[in-house]
Amino acid sequence: MPSVVNVDKLSLKDLNDLEAKVAKAKANARNKAKGDVKAKIDAILASSGFTIADLYPVARAVRGRGTNKAAKFVNPDNRSETWTGRGRKPNWLVAKLGKGAKLQDFAV
Repeated sequence: MPSVVNVDKLSLKDLNDLEAKVAKAKANARNKAKGDVKAKIDAILASSGFTIADLYPVARAVRGRGTNKAAKFVNPDNRSETWTGRGRKPNWLVAKLGKGAKLQDFAV
């Protein structure tokens, strides 16, 4: 059993040192526990004939905002300004459409 430390009598430096030691000890204990669980799971899988992939198939990629869509419209004055045709129209396009241009004029 570890010795008991009276933290009320420790200096700030000693408390900080103790805190660092506790954090390191917790990380080591967590890694050991994780290794133990992994070893148990590996033993169960080996004896059953299954693999992790059999039990937990990889989920399909979720479509969402993170996917890059190809630009469908481009500003002829500045080719780096593009629009995919989704969401709000960019200011450059709104200004050009306001001057009578057609959306098809900016198609890529």
